[in-house]
This record gives sequence, structure tokens and C-alpha cells, in this order.
Amino acid sequence: MENKEYDVIVIGAGNAGLVSALTLQKKGKKVLLLEKGRVVGGLASSFIRGRFEFDTSLHQLCEFGTEEHHGAVYDLFSRLGILDKVSVEELPETFVAYTLDQKEKYVMPVGKDAFLLKMEEYVPGSTKSMEEFFSLCEETKAALSYLNESKGHPETEVLMEKYPRFMVVAPYSVEKVLKKINMPFKAQEILCSYWSYLGSPASKLSFVHYASMVYSYITDGPVIFKKTSHDISLLLSEEFVKNGGTLKCLTGVKEILTQNSEVVGVVTNNNEKFFTKHILANVSPNVVYGQLIQNDFVPSKAKSFVNARNLGARGVSVYLGLNKTMEDLGLDNATYFVYHSLDSNKEFKRMHDVFSGNLAATLRNTSLDTSTLVLTSLIFGDAFDKFVHKENYFEVKEKLAESLVSSFEQATGVDIRDAIEEIEIATPVTFARYTGHPDGVIYGYLATSYDNLLPRIMNEENEIFVKGLRFCGGFGSRLSGYSSTYINGEMEALKTLGEMKNERV
Repeated sequence: MENKEYDVIVIGAGNAGLVSALTLQKKGKKVLLLEKGRVVGGLASSFIRGRFEFDTSLHQLCEFGTEEHHGAVYDLFSRLGILDKVSVEELPETFVAYTLDQKEKYVMPVGKDAFLLKMEEYVPGSTKSMEEFFSLCEETKAALSYLNESKGHPETEVLMEKYPRFMVVAPYSVEKVLKKINMPFKAQEILCSYWSYLGSPASKLSFVHYASMVYSYITDGPVIFKKTSHDISLLLSEEFVKNGGTLKCLTGVKEILTQNSEVVGVVTNNNEKFFTKHILANVSPNVVYGQLIQNDFVPSKAKSFVNARNLGARGVSVYLGLNKTMEDLGLDNATYFVYHSLDSNKEFKRMHDVFSGNLAATLRNTSLDTSTLVLTSLIFGDAFDKFVHKENYFEVKEKLAESLVSSFEQATGVDIRDAIEEIEIATPVTFARYTGHPDGVIYGYLATSYDNLLPRIMNEENEIFVKGLRFCGGFGSRLSGYSSTYINGEMEALKTLGEMKNERV
């Protein structure tokens, strides 16, 4: 008979859930990983149409680095025992940014020195401020490492002595800091092209968050898995099971059981009960507090917490299988940002419209004569709900695909329509169905001035409203993104281990 008591139960086998479960299992804990879907991965999965396999959501992976200069994800995969099975392709540029209105094009290379030279070419006189930006980034990353090590309880004296400039910039947005260091406006716009990957414009996005991400992005360069992100999900799950972990797919959680505001177990959709004192939820707090814990047992502070935060971006993705290679099409780059302008604040407002035309594109060869192109457009707010209904849903899907293909063609000057062999379109409805995220959001909670990366890290322990219940993943303290969720998965597992150790004292 199955022993239904576990040290930890992890709900959801997305990036963070997989890493949390494997980390805990490797530390000798008895772990149960529950996944409602048929396969692990969540958004880190893939699907096949015809002769093409599409990665559902990965555009680029940051913080991986190289064999010579390891990034945080590289070291994490090494600790988890899967690094030798992971094959990546280094990308030669960080991004290519196009503007539809001004007909601009900016190709930004990998590497600090190359990036500085290219920015100086585009914006003469920008080098001094860019060097200051990189210096602030270096101190910010070092300070964040210290904050992680201090588990939310840093010593003020250490911060003031070792990271004084970090203390100065920590409360401010990207926009305010770049203005303060006298970066030319055009250089600010080009540098902030990456904003849509983090889901907030420069006026609302924390400088600390942006600096930590963009520094690794530029200096180490982005990579993409030679296969798909789902292959990594499978590697993590296989390693988890090999180490003695219990994985149950097609097993969603119907209820989290609590007693005296403490976790005691779960009830699955198969009406099985499993017992534990510790749960790591790779699930939205909206879902946990709104659906998985009986309303009478949800602390009022937890309800206030969920209601106070705004959901992040939703997404529309158009997956195109092309019967031509990148070279055949005359396209040289792997990643493209297409906006009407490079003003992130204007474009953020524009993306409250279903048909903004703004997009991020990922292009890669898949054989000697084929390639895949994924066009993703973000939608903020409730515009999708107001515009789309049951009667016009399929018509809107087709119009969205047409709009995004047209934007990409207009920006690049390349006709891709004749090369389209397969097409699939995903909307917020699609993502809601497959992930269970509220409103189909793909970016967790919206990062705003008062609710950015640093406040979330510093206040994480104050947001534990049910003893033994922690959150990991895109709705967690490190926000959304592949590298963030991988790293957050390990962080939350280690904090859970710390709680278990304290229980024994």
C-alpha cells in the first residue's frame, strides 16, 4: 500500500516546480510532485504540427552563460545533475529592434565592449553613461546575491558599506536612473527595447530588476536550447524520478488541507489524500486562495494580498512553420522586437489594444530547408475580454495572426506568407486552458513601482499566510521568465529545507 505521507508536496510541474522537487529530492527529502496535465513542463513545453515542433513559450534563455563564464542557470543545471545532457546554441546578438512608425532598425550585439561600441555608433556621446550603467549593474547583481544569501534579513551596515550605489538606485525605476546618469534619450530607448520581456515599461519597471537581467543578457549573451524547453522539463522530471521522487501526472489538486492555518495535506482530483507539513505551489496565489483552500480557512491577509496585485501581460502567439530557411528568407537574426516606437511608456499603453501590432519574434532553422517563426504579442488589462466573445473568437484569432504577420513583414521588408506551411494560433483563452492561470496571463503579476523585484524579495517571508505553504514560479518573488523561475524554484526549495531544519531544533 502506498505511503501517503511526504516531507514536501509540490503542486505543478512547471519550471520552478520541477526544480524545487528535484532540489528537495536530492537533499534526501521524500517529495511528491503533482501535475494536472498529461506531461510536465507547463509553458515550458512543445507541440508538433506537420513536420515542425514548436517551443510553446521560450524565446531566449538568459543567465546560462558559457563553459568559460558560467551563468546562474548553468551552475543550477550542474547542481541538479542535468548539465551534461543540455545542448544550447549561443546567439550572436542580443536583439534586433524595429520601429514601424520611424522605420528604425537597431542590431545590438552580445558582449559589453561590442554593445558599447554599437551604441556609440547609433548614439554618439553615449559611452560614458553606458559605462556608468554597466557599473551600476555589476554592483546591483552583487547586492542581490547578498540579499539572497541573507534570506531577506540583510544587515543595513553591510549594504551601506559594500553596495552604496545600489542603495541609492534601489527605490527607482529604470527611467529615473537612466535620466539621472545623463544617458541620451535615444540610447535609453534602444537599451530599454527589452522591456516587453519583463512586462512593464521603463517608468514602472524597477532598475534593480532590469539591471540584473539585462547585464547578464548583454555580457553572457542569450542562448536557445538546440531542441526545445520541453526536453529540459523532461530531463528534470526524469532526474527527479531517478532520485526516488514520486511524480503523478493527470493528478490535479482539488483542495489544500489546512488546520489552524497550517498545511496538513492535499486532496487530488482523483479524491486521493496525501499528507505533508510543507507545500510548494507552482501555481498562482489567485488559484490557491480562491479555489484550493476553503474560503473560511483563507486568512484575510491572503485575500488582501491577492486583491492588491494586478495580473501581468496576457499573450497571443502565432506559430509558423516555414518551408524556407532563415538564409532563404534573407533574415539574419534570431530575435526581433517590433514596436511602433521605442518609447516603452507609449507602447505599454498601446498594448492595451488587442491589435497593437507590437511583437517579439523568434526565428530559427529546423532543418536544411525549413525554419520556425514565433510571433508573440502582449496584451495588458482587460482589452481582450471586452473585445472578444464566443461568436467572434475564431474570426479574431485569424485577424490577430494577419496583424502580426503584417507587422513582421512591414518591419523587416521580407514576405514570409508564401513560405508558411503550418500555422497555429494561441490566445489568452488557449493559455488559460493549458496552464490554469487566471485570465490566461503568461507574465505572473504586473511589476509596478511599489511591487517590483526588490520589495517582493524583501517581503517574501511576510507573505506566508499559511504555515508550510510557499509559492514558486512566475507568480513568485523573482517574477516571470525562464531563468527567473528555474532559479526561484531552487531558492524556495532551500527555504523550505531551512524551515524543516528549524522544526527539528
